[in-house]
Amino acid sequence: MRVDHVSYAAEPDGVQATADRLSKLIGVEPVDGGVHPRFGTRNVILPLANHNYLEVVEVLDHPASDKAPFGQAVRARSEAGGGWMGWVVAVDDIAPAEARLGRDSVEGNRTRPDGVELKWRQLGVKGLMADPQLPFFVQWEDMAVHPSNGASTSVALERLEIAGDPERVREWLGLPEDYRPEGVDFTFVAPRGTPGLMSVTFTTPDGEVTI
Repeated sequence: MRVDHVSYAAEPDGVQATADRLSKLIGVEPVDGGVHPRFGTRNVILPLANHNYLEVVEVLDHPASDKAPFGQAVRARSEAGGGWMGWVVAVDDIAPAEARLGRDSVEGNRTRPDGVELKWRQLGVKGLMADPQLPFFVQWEDMAVHPSNGASTSVALERLEIAGDPERVREWLGLPEDYRPEGVDFTFVAPRGTPGLMSVTFTTPDGEVTI
């Protein structure tokens, strides 16, 4: 289990303008990710070092966005002005999480502009919607086309600041109390209103940048 990516819902001027602003802040060129037909959304990717990435996502005027939890989550966050929506952990086998949480994962896919199709299974978006401090899970079908592949940057995820309870997050992830994450640091602060992902810090050639 590892942190895979962070998701940022598009602000009122749309996914590309939002991605361009974030690109200037951290110094990573955005890449058109394509449409998620099952979720009624589309994204732009900022590939990072260490097999991570930042996803900027927007909801489409598509029937799937009203039915799929992911589309509903993106719409709600964007209608609130946009910003950090959540964080995602990657697992090699999603079945143990399905068994622990008592629900089935769903298929996801998108086709990049170059015609390459990405496929995965994801689980836990409803948990994110109910309690925004919680990540959701993803199991990639083929890591050879992971969105971070081809990243020619040293910019990396450094730290997530989360309003919430670390014990609740550990329970959701099925981790022991003495578990310590590797690669990305976590700072938990007392919730002020709704819990959730408050900020993300990146290491860049010009120093740390917090968004």
